[in-house]
Amino acid sequence: VQLQASGGGPVQAGGSLRLSCVASERNFGRMVMGWFRQAPGKEREFVAAINLSGGATAYADSVKGRFTISRDTAKVTVYLQMNSLKPEDTAVYYCASDSTLIRSSWSNPSAYDHWGQGTLVTVSS
Repeated sequence: VQLQASGGGPVQAGGSLRLSCVASERNFGRMVMGWFRQAPGKEREFVAAINLSGGATAYADSVKGRFTISRDTAKVTVYLQMNSLKPEDTAVYYCASDSTLIRSSWSNPSAYDHWGQGTLVTVSS
């Protein structure tokens, strides 16, 4: 599976961005797609994930109420709508996918087999 992430860029605090991640696999089956981010000098951290078939979602506490993950199954694309952005949201955002995850593993980056190239989000104060 190849993943193509896009949509990052500079934005002022309080602004919004929408990230997209397109998967090359058309038969997505039980695929889970997640968003992770990595700020300079920090470990990669979970942001949100969604099950492509059922639509179940999960979020990190730090983004709940501000970020929304959604999917378009016809396009095998996942979106991350980011509102009320803060400077601490600045990071490279990566999308990832896997078709064997149990829900308790959704937030574990090591559990994902496929990764996109990352897109940089820079939030200025």
